[in-house]
Amino acid sequence: MGILASAADERVKAVRFDADSIHVDLMDGRTISAPLAWYPRPRQATPEQLQRWETCAAGYGIHWPELDEDISTEGLLRGASAPREQDR
Repeated sequence: MGILASAADERVKAVRFDADSIHVDLMDGRTISAPLAWYPRPRQATPEQLQRWETCAAGYGIHWPELDEDISTEGLLRGASAPREQDR
């Protein structure tokens, strides 16, 4: 007996933060959370800067123009942190 799953839609619907984490709501209803410690630029940003995000990559990513930071939903789902500065 199989279980039917609705089609995954990993595009970004909303982004929010608490003191320690980023929370990304996806179009299919899932929420991905990751530690802000994984993302140095957003971690050091002001709350106002964090709110100035936009989608990128056809909705599969989050971009902060002011921070020069991008996070993909694929990376979040894989549990990938941002590359270290020396790796960029």
